Amino acid sequence: MTALLRADDLERGFTVKRGLGGFLRGGGRPVVRALAGVSITLRRGETLAVVGESGCGKSTLARALVRLIELDAGQIDFDGQDVRTLAGARLRQFNRRVQMVFQDPYGSLNPRMTVGETLAEALRVHRMVPRERIAARVEELLALVRLPSDAAGRLPHAFSGGQRQRIAIARALAVEPDVLIADEIVSALDVSVQAQILNLLLDMQERLGLAILFVSHDLRVVRHLAHRVAVMYLGRVVELGPAEEVFTAPRHPYTRALLRAAPSLDPAARRSTVAALTGELPSPMRVPAGCPFHTRCPEAFDRCRKEPPRLRVDGEHEVTCHLQAA
Repeated sequence: MTALLRADDLERGFTVKRGLGGFLRGGGRPVVRALAGVSITLRRGETLAVVGESGCGKSTLARALVRLIELDAGQIDFDGQDVRTLAGARLRQFNRRVQMVFQDPYGSLNPRMTVGETLAEALRVHRMVPRERIAARVEELLALVRLPSDAAGRLPHAFSGGQRQRIAIARALAVEPDVLIADEIVSALDVSVQAQILNLLLDMQERLGLAILFVSHDLRVVRHLAHRVAVMYLGRVVELGPAEEVFTAPRHPYTRALLRAAPSLDPAARRSTVAALTGELPSPMRVPAGCPFHTRCPEAFDRCRKEPPRLRVDGEHEVTCHLQAA
């Protein structure tokens, strides 16, 4: 299947403030490499989940794809266009077709605008419907995300967290996007509300043919939703493949550790006695030589400490690990 959105070798570093010790030693300000050569593709109608621990670069990747963060290097291609070169009307068209929903729905909604005004603004700015059709379209969007029509007259603070997330999704869908980028959109919600939002996304995808990039640290959520999974560690994709393969036969030690650490949805299931991860996550300012994961990997050997592993491709499954060397 042809990729709708493709990212190749994305790189992004952030300079950070030096502490007193760094100031006394002199030299330049340290740089955190949030993205260190990330490549992914997103196909029409599929959900690609991006998973990993906090600080691995997931949210930086999501923001870079919609140009909320500019890159240091790499290329983003959307439907045959070089996204990094877009400007003016072509950039506005891209922003309409690729929408993002954030973790904090309240922070992304104007607290002084009613829900109806928020949705109407999106419709008006992008000229989605004639002016006389805006009110009717707002009502349709609320019904689409299963909110009552009287929600249009209320302010965001009148809603629960799950309802606010539905409003944010309705605003994104108002402009009829091809791609929805969801950045940890259920992480602040309780389990029952998470299930409602996930089922809503699945329904929207089936009805509208959306491609979804779903950023999450919760592997239980990802298994329910994703067609493919990309596992990130310290700004790199270490494994990418069909969701069922990644969950049943993970090929990278980090993926296996994440799966062992994830709580089971089955209360009768016995918890693994094998340690999920050893050691602390290295500082992104001092990424270990060789394989970045070797300091925490129970299967590391000498080559892992000296030589960065190369990407290995086996059909739809990709992994960056010396253990997978041919």
